[in-house]
Amino acid sequence: MIVEATSRITAHLASLPRQPMHKSAGAKKVARSLREGIPDRPTKFSRLLKTLFGRALPLGLNTASGGYLAYIPGGGLPHAAVADLVTSAVNRYVGVWLAAPGIVQLESNAVDWLSEIAGMPEGTRGGILTTGGSMANLVALVTARRERLPTDFLSGVIYTSDQAHHSVLKAARFAGFPDERVRVLPCPSLRLGGAEIADAVKADRARGLTPFLVVASAGTTNTGAVDDLTSIADVAEAEGLWMHVDAAYGGFFRLTDRGRERLVGMERADSVTLDPHKGLFLPYGTGCLVVRDRATLRRAHAMTASYLPAMQEDLDLVDFCEISPELSREARGVRIWLPFKMHGVGAFRRALDEKIDLARHLAAEIASMPDIEIVDGPDLSLFAFRITPSGCGLEPTELDALNRAILSGVNARQRVHITGAIIRARFALRVCVLSFRTHREHADALVEDLRASIADALPSARSDAPD
Repeated sequence: MIVEATSRITAHLASLPRQPMHKSAGAKKVARSLREGIPDRPTKFSRLLKTLFGRALPLGLNTASGGYLAYIPGGGLPHAAVADLVTSAVNRYVGVWLAAPGIVQLESNAVDWLSEIAGMPEGTRGGILTTGGSMANLVALVTARRERLPTDFLSGVIYTSDQAHHSVLKAARFAGFPDERVRVLPCPSLRLGGAEIADAVKADRARGLTPFLVVASAGTTNTGAVDDLTSIADVAEAEGLWMHVDAAYGGFFRLTDRGRERLVGMERADSVTLDPHKGLFLPYGTGCLVVRDRATLRRAHAMTASYLPAMQEDLDLVDFCEISPELSREARGVRIWLPFKMHGVGAFRRALDEKIDLARHLAAEIASMPDIEIVDGPDLSLFAFRITPSGCGLEPTELDALNRAILSGVNARQRVHITGAIIRARFALRVCVLSFRTHREHADALVEDLRASIADALPSARSDAPD
């Protein structure tokens, strides 16, 4: 069974450069055809593999392709799949240290490596692996609430920007805060700074409210913008706020010299969200929260129960159920430990440097085209742009429609896939370079397809312009 599955996977990965970037035609029909009740009889494994690889997997976006420049890619290192095969097959329980001391230690190693990358201080730092940045942001918010607010916490106020990931607002709601206790501060520059927070904090204190948390972004989803982390850290320290940095996209660029320079101030945070399934190219479902003081996680999450064994008292040992919301979960740490041990951190650093280079090259190439405006970036490896042709006389909504048409034209060519976003109330195209399979040939393909799509779209736009 394992041999047969491995053969299919190997062939699938080898064919990635030839696969279409997306497949949506007929998707509803195929998806509905896959509906079925509980199976009563067994089915041959070869037939099930045929269903998986022949019908189910080809649908949707080809997120593992080097041409996938949409949203925030990861890539899915096969090493992690091997690690998951091992840990799922042996099925050790990692919720408490006693059940799997060796596997828990490997995960502890991995978490400590990520904490070091984020800049957390040696000796007190700690963290947990999660399913992704959304859960990490939620755990961070609950931990900050526990540390900074009394039991009756509804006067607490959270500060973030209008560019923050929507999981920040969702986390606030899940943590029990009414929407009006979240200050979403407007950022015309697309980057939050300390001054805006200081003004909002002053106003809320005058209302009798309790400012307690600021959430900064180290690489926003729309444009990859990095907030002014140093000035935010200054305000957080002066005002006694918990500083959380959502670095799900950008945090691992601290491995590079240019990324570390751009992310100065992140090391002063109380907590940081990281997504190894983004900047470390691992499979989806691999997130992380690291904290300056691991004791804060324990104070927020530790519970006792008669059926649980005694928890560890040694500071260098950990029961993950004591520092996270989860008791039962899969062993996530080996999927980080294995590729790091096999290749060393230098391989990841070089790959991330390549992504910065590719993004800067792409931004320069696109900016050199006529009638194109770079909206923002790249701070790291993500940027946004708009086509703004002169002499067309198009209204703003018509310009948005033109940009959408050009985006569709690029993606229809099936060599690369990009997405769009609403930025400053206008539709823009965005490019994110963050797959270990993305190289110069994919950047060149985007430039070629963008030129062709613009050429296809602009004649009709100009012909519609008023005389």
